[in-house]
Amino acid sequence: MLKLNVKNETSTLRSVVLGAANSNGPIPKVEDCYDPKSIEHILAGTYPSEEDMINELDAVVAVFNKYDVKVYRPQVIKGCNQIFARDIAFVIDDILIEANILPDREEEVHAIDYIWNQVAEDKRIILPEECHVEGGDVMPWNDYIFIGTYSGEDYSELITARTNIDAVIAIQELFPNKIVKSFELRKSNTNAKENALHLDCCFQPLGKGKAIIHKNGFLIEKEYQWLVDFFGKDNVFEITKDEMYEMNSNIFSISEDVVISEKSFTRLNNWLRQEGFTVEEVPYSQISKQGGLLRCTTMPLIRD
Repeated sequence: MLKLNVKNETSTLRSVVLGAANSNGPIPKVEDCYDPKSIEHILAGTYPSEEDMINELDAVVAVFNKYDVKVYRPQVIKGCNQIFARDIAFVIDDILIEANILPDREEEVHAIDYIWNQVAEDKRIILPEECHVEGGDVMPWNDYIFIGTYSGEDYSELITARTNIDAVIAIQELFPNKIVKSFELRKSNTNAKENALHLDCCFQPLGKGKAIIHKNGFLIEKEYQWLVDFFGKDNVFEITKDEMYEMNSNIFSISEDVVISEKSFTRLNNWLRQEGFTVEEVPYSQISKQGGLLRCTTMPLIRD
């Protein structure tokens, strides 16, 4: 049996699910896309190739191997985009929660059934149908669980709104001893620079008490301010709209002082090194074209 353990975003990683691009299917039609950034690249003729994305994921596998992290991959479903492993499930403490994601993506969830079946039955949760949630919006942070959400009346019209208040309430009920803190995110179906698809697209806690944040990703200024105050202004790296668009907040911690980051994030990577982090740089600019980066493609199972 798998004994899961994820208390936060930065403790030493022991095992993780990493997405796969091995049979990613044809370039999608615009009307079948889930986010504005993919649409942009389809229209521009710059949508990433399967081969490029496989190479990028392989670069991450090499980093995980270097740090003795056990890597699980989803079973390959022919013609299915399975890159974003974070969307389909997530672990809080020792509990694996299956995400209720867009109905079109149901089969992606079954690609990790072999992992699900290794977890004790009382440690597996499927939330009620009305609870919409994806792992990119959920961040365990010790005594807290940070959750990105959207509660506007136009929720059902926004394919970019992935986590609703019902899910926030359900997670609070599952973890009564934790403080669940939700944040209203800015959503746009059409403008990638005005859209925080998930919480990890505009915010991420790091080791050493640091964090990355983008103010405009938050709809309510005082919720953004709460995070800045929580981590302390001097510990927070503020990213610009363009850096958010390039997914600078979506890096991934292997431990308190080791992160994986995209090699082109020069300003961020320099800051991280100044703050004492080891930065493992990988090429991930092709995967980024689909509106996700390193945190989106990884789903931690065990952190020490």
